[in-house]
Amino acid sequence: MGQVVATAERVVRAPADVVRAALADYVTTRPAALPEQYSEYRVDAGGRGAGTRVHWRLQATAKRVREQDVVVTAGPDGALVESDANSSMVTTWTVSPADAGVSTVRARTTWNGAGGIGGFFERTFAPKGLARIHEAFLERLEQAVTTG
Repeated sequence: MGQVVATAERVVRAPADVVRAALADYVTTRPAALPEQYSEYRVDAGGRGAGTRVHWRLQATAKRVREQDVVVTAGPDGALVESDANSSMVTTWTVSPADAGVSTVRARTTWNGAGGIGGFFERTFAPKGLARIHEAFLERLEQAVTTG
């Protein structure tokens, strides 16, 4: 059993404060930008940044579905930290200014993986799959902050 890490990063053509606000908007922007792997999305408390509680189903593969009840807290430097109450999964979203009007957005997800041969496959394939899901979200997030 070991920690599994999945990361994704994208340069977004919008200022960091605009991107941070969009990421923290769990009521409007988040559900609109989520890719098709997410379903049953709902806000259970809050809706903007730290203190928000949201629920969703994440279908990572045809056979792998996670029911997630996520609690949002504030991390260092304005990061958003999403901790799943049903598992060890934690996703940290950071936004850094890159150039004038441009930001770098990074998602880093960690969880405690399985042991044995199943754990080997999880550590080998799950990070790539989750990174693709995060990349799809980041692409849609960029569309949201640049068109609207």
